[in-house]
Amino acid sequence: MNRDTNHYDVIISGGGMVGVSMATALGQANIKVAVIEPHLPILEWPRAEYDIRVSAITRATEKIFNRVGAWQKMVKMRVAPYQHMQVWDESGDGSIHFDSTDLGEPNLGHIIENSVIHKALLERLHEINDQLDSIELITPAQIIELKQHEGHVDLSLDNGRELSAKLLIAADGANSWIRDQVGITTTGWLYDQSAVVATIQSSKSHRHTAWQQFMKRGPLAFLPLNQSDLSSIVWSTSHAEAARLADLSKEEFLLELHEAFGDELGEMISVDSRGAFPLQLKHANHYCSDRVVLIGNAAHAIHPLAGQGLNLGINDVAELSKLIIKAHHAQKDWGDYALLRRYERARKGENVAVMAAMDGFKRLFSNDQPLLKTVRNIGLNLADHAGPIKNQIIRQAMGLK
Repeated sequence: MNRDTNHYDVIISGGGMVGVSMATALGQANIKVAVIEPHLPILEWPRAEYDIRVSAITRATEKIFNRVGAWQKMVKMRVAPYQHMQVWDESGDGSIHFDSTDLGEPNLGHIIENSVIHKALLERLHEINDQLDSIELITPAQIIELKQHEGHVDLSLDNGRELSAKLLIAADGANSWIRDQVGITTTGWLYDQSAVVATIQSSKSHRHTAWQQFMKRGPLAFLPLNQSDLSSIVWSTSHAEAARLADLSKEEFLLELHEAFGDELGEMISVDSRGAFPLQLKHANHYCSDRVVLIGNAAHAIHPLAGQGLNLGINDVAELSKLIIKAHHAQKDWGDYALLRRYERARKGENVAVMAAMDGFKRLFSNDQPLLKTVRNIGLNLADHAGPIKNQIIRQAMGLK
């Protein structure tokens, strides 16, 4: 189709997983979208290598990926469904076990490498564009100036292009430049923790189980990958300890990991690259401004305790895209502030509730106070024996109503 290359229905700042998900949702509805991304995406990598960054994808997020046509692409690459979740305190006095068969479900969710998710979404974006010519990915490029007007936004890019749209969606991460430019403040704090992440080979099978042990300095999670002897770990601990763990030799790291986790997965055989990332909680006090709206980590960044960060962002995509598409079909203004406020009201409650729960769990379990240890272990054991309550907890975590 003939298209004004400088004007779009919607511009998305950020071409990560959440931003590209939004672009595919809108683009397949024949809404003209531009995605501005500072870094060229990496679409090819050695198949034998595993991304050390993974996401725990809920059944609800799986359905959204299906709707935008990206899920089967992920499945063809590699995904790891898990049927069980085992959570316990390092003292051994409290534990809880979840099983998908108790819910009549095939699994509790999937562990997927972030690079697999991103590649599948980008492939779908290009398919949609080939069919409808509705999406332009502008990369590498960065927004350097933003002007809000009554009926549109104007953007200047560092490559010299000048763009405009009825709506700008900020999907540019926890340190969102767009959010700062429009004066939206945040509430939050840096945690006294960093997360060490790596891919581990063990001598025993993970048995399609997500394992999480609560320890004094933070939780240690083993998340199953598509090979039975491979797991992705997320080891949350103090900044100093995380730096020390990241600097250990491979052999020393594997020994300390086995000592911390125990024998459930046998010996720790190998580890490739490791990364350490500081953890934070950050929540935007508002999700929208004139002609600008926040999604994903630009609106909310949470502790990775239950792997809910990406799922919250994809739920943002589902809600906002639904409102925009409905307004577009009705030939109404999809950048109208009242519509953006409806999105904020629909998403803020769930996001705040999940963030508060994850923050509460972090504070409850990342300490060694005797009274709190006793209370939390009693709570875990009681919940483990309360079938209906336990099933409701995990159904909520899976995004099933």
